[in-house]
Amino acid sequence: MRLTAATLDAPNARELAAFYLRLLPGWRVWRGEDWQDWVHIRPPDGGTGLSFQTEPAYRRPVWPSTPDRQQIMIHLDIEVDDVERETARAVAAGARLAGFQPQDDVRVLLDPAGHPFCLHTETAEASQ
Repeated sequence: MRLTAATLDAPNARELAAFYLRLLPGWRVWRGEDWQDWVHIRPPDGGTGLSFQTEPAYRRPVWPSTPDRQQIMIHLDIEVDDVERETARAVAAGARLAGFQPQDDVRVLLDPAGHPFCLHTETAEASQ
């Protein structure tokens, strides 16, 4: 058994996949180029990827979570060399900096569909 991907629901799978292709240098579409409702992208080494599925009833999660709103089901942790530089690059690619930042050495951003993801350095990850 081998994990091949985590799948994120979105109002438009192709648009969200395009955002992550801008965010993750070298990643490519592996399956789904001809499909409207599902796309799978992978890193250059062919490791575990991300899939995106169009969900017509999709509701954006709220960060931080609150009991009466759509809960976060998953978030991505992305290791970077320089958090500030990559935060700026992520925002330029279409992400939004979350209003709530629980740690000084990690940045929480929201992708265009509202899924949170964290940018951190290896040092920040080791201190958690």
